[in-house]
Amino acid sequence: MSWDYEDAQERKERLQREIEKRKKRGEKFQALEAPAGQKKLCTTFWGQAWCRNLEAYQVYESRLPRGRSYLRQGKVYNLEIEPGNLSAVVAGSELYDTSVTIKPLPKEQWMQIVESSAGQVGSMLDLLAGKLGDGLMKVLTAPDEGLFPKPKEIRFNCSCPDHADMCKHVAAVLYGVGVLLDTKPELLFTLRGVDQAELLSNASNAAITELSADSGELTGADLSAIFGIDLATEIPIEEPALVKAKPAKKAAKKKMK
Repeated sequence: MSWDYEDAQERKERLQREIEKRKKRGEKFQALEAPAGQKKLCTTFWGQAWCRNLEAYQVYESRLPRGRSYLRQGKVYNLEIEPGNLSAVVAGSELYDTSVTIKPLPKEQWMQIVESSAGQVGSMLDLLAGKLGDGLMKVLTAPDEGLFPKPKEIRFNCSCPDHADMCKHVAAVLYGVGVLLDTKPELLFTLRGVDQAELLSNASNAAITELSADSGELTGADLSAIFGIDLATEIPIEEPALVKAKPAKKAAKKKMK
């Protein structure tokens, strides 16, 4: 029995023609660039934590490797991350529209994370760069109570003919999220429907509360450190220039008749 396999180069050219056709209709097509020739797909705390979370679930393990390969080959286009939703176009035998729906993080769960992070986030830059203490990292990545979604919170949809719950196109999109989080970690908070600024705000409030509890007031505290200014340096105050009064006009002498 003979099998008619389409040449890989022909398929690639056909897909490229389809992409160009859709571009002419006004659709954008931007491939997600994944690092090639590197063992690690992601390099930052947030990207790696996302991928580790995916790989921790046995229900996904049979499909993930193929999706990872698709991503490395540049087959994921137009990956968008919005509150509760991922969408992309993945090139397989055809161009497939793929989407992933993720439930928002429960409010109670988020508030527990915020409370547990009190005083542990130095700045927004530290948070997004993943410069966090071990304790906070464990809170954020906890399998049950952390920031990352669990399988029961994820639903997939793909236009491909594969009827598996997670096809390789969906797997490629999920891995693509990790790559995108390497450069835009704030999108994880967008996806889960929470505001990362609350972690920083809670840290600031905790510091102020602790200061008040220790001293009862700000007396004796290093106000320069608190407010970020050098109070020891005298700031010269320019006195307002004196306005010279105009001399009064001399009264005109009356002419004597």
